[in-house]
Amino acid sequence: MQVAARTYRAWKKRLPALRTIEDARITDALRGLKVPDVKGRPRPEIIYGRRKITQWLRRSGFPEASKHTVDRLMREEGMNGLVRGRKTRTTIPGKDGRRAGDLLNRDFTSPAPNQIWVTDFTYVPVYSGFVYVALVIDLYSRAIVGWETSTVKDTAFVEHCLRMRCTTDVRHSLEGLCPCLPVPPIPMSSGPMPLAWSFPPAVRPLR
Repeated sequence: MQVAARTYRAWKKRLPALRTIEDARITDALRGLKVPDVKGRPRPEIIYGRRKITQWLRRSGFPEASKHTVDRLMREEGMNGLVRGRKTRTTIPGKDGRRAGDLLNRDFTSPAPNQIWVTDFTYVPVYSGFVYVALVIDLYSRAIVGWETSTVKDTAFVEHCLRMRCTTDVRHSLEGLCPCLPVPPIPMSSGPMPLAWSFPPAVRPLR
């Protein structure tokens, strides 16, 4: 790359940008946290995340420290806050390796309402921790036609979700709004929880 001699000399004489100087100061402070204290113990601030490190820097002579700047410099230094607790897993393969059969053959379409439902559950963070949420979706309308929340993942949790949908169909049929249709195929993702073929007996009495 061709650079004029005057441009090179101007670059050599140019003072560092204020952002570069501030980043260097904050980086030095972050690196100082990696040095053990006088007793050889790790400093407690080393387990802080972005928000606590930002507050610590503002108390330690960096009143204008931005959380975005701290986040960027912590990533460059490979620093991460301590994550307490274990990550929640909703799908754990069973020891026997059994899986529910693919009743749809990967065809997620339906010619009419109440012909094919699919169901699955996940977890949602809340103020006190998290809750499991199960959903039943009609593949024709893509609408959520049944749902249930629970603090445990068991058979009854998913059955309640299916019963909610079947009960709705029964109520509508009694009102003359729609016929009470047979229970359609209900595929569910794999995992240690009861497989898809265990659910029709739970909802068959509601047909």
